[in-house]
Amino acid sequence: MPVHRVGLVVHQGRGAARDAARAVHAWCAAHDVPCTEIDVWSQDRRRGSGRDEAHAAGDPDLVVTLGGDGTFLRGARIAVKTGASVLGVDLGKVGFLTEVPACDITAALDAVHADHAPVEERMTLTMRASRPPEVPAEMEAFLCYGRGPALPSPQVRPEHTAGNGWGLPLDVNALNDVVVEKLARDRQVSAGVYISGRLLAAYSADALVVATPTGSTAYSFSAGGPVLSPHMDAVVFTPIAAHMTFNRTVVAAPDEPIALRILPHSGRAAVSIDGQLRGIIDPGDWIGVYRAPQRVRLIRLHPTDFYGRLRDRFRLTDAPATATDPESAPFFRPDSAVPPDLAGLRLPPPTAAR
Repeated sequence: MPVHRVGLVVHQGRGAARDAARAVHAWCAAHDVPCTEIDVWSQDRRRGSGRDEAHAAGDPDLVVTLGGDGTFLRGARIAVKTGASVLGVDLGKVGFLTEVPACDITAALDAVHADHAPVEERMTLTMRASRPPEVPAEMEAFLCYGRGPALPSPQVRPEHTAGNGWGLPLDVNALNDVVVEKLARDRQVSAGVYISGRLLAAYSADALVVATPTGSTAYSFSAGGPVLSPHMDAVVFTPIAAHMTFNRTVVAAPDEPIALRILPHSGRAAVSIDGQLRGIIDPGDWIGVYRAPQRVRLIRLHPTDFYGRLRDRFRLTDAPATATDPESAPFFRPDSAVPPDLAGLRLPPPTAAR
């Protein structure tokens, strides 16, 4: 369907992003589409919730992000609240979420406007908690030093009903991860970790990460977690620097919630959502993380080549023992009709084999 309103999230610290923003504004002016820049970096004003920032921008049906994956996550946080699609222009260093090069931005907007661009949906996480995490006023300047004002603490969802021991449902969506981490260098986070209501183990660690498959290549990956296909649904739990023998990742089914209860002797813990500090929780508090009904809608110009990107972005090299063999073909796909038993599988297009 045609684009009716664009919300623009620009990494103002990059000249290429500012140049791309001018191209977006020019396209919008040529097509009589309102375009509002959404300031997610301001140092001199308070941030709003994703729902409030979307409303302030006129509830755009397309959010365009100009930067890297961090910029994309800021835009996705806003878009998911109104069901808007997100077009990520790749101006970063890693770029697992962003896709479109800056030189193709006009063509990408044309494709979206003509309804020719496929949409890929990604799972998000939401939360319940014994109480909403909050950043104490006296700690905000220290915790957010160099990052600008903190995002507001998660609010209770508007449709909230009495929890009866199930906690408060929070109005958050995480595309990458929810992280509970220590505040003080000398005080680890100690928490009981429950999967589907059953105690897995009590951990003492620097941080505990609950991630989506999309977030499996982010913080969880840096701690040795597995890479999951972003086309699947799952909940990934990874402890960071755990002081225990069992420090492995656990991949749970998408309908298996993961709860973290901070133990009485633990230090206080910070709660971050997609890399943004959202509050502090104390010993005795708990949060539950589980699959959200809302999904992030990513605009794609071509079928996603996640594994090609994995190879490129992490600069994967081939084993030395294969050096005497012919170079491996970039795709494993005969250039012929797909057999019936393979027809339902995700395969590269025929042109990729040439």
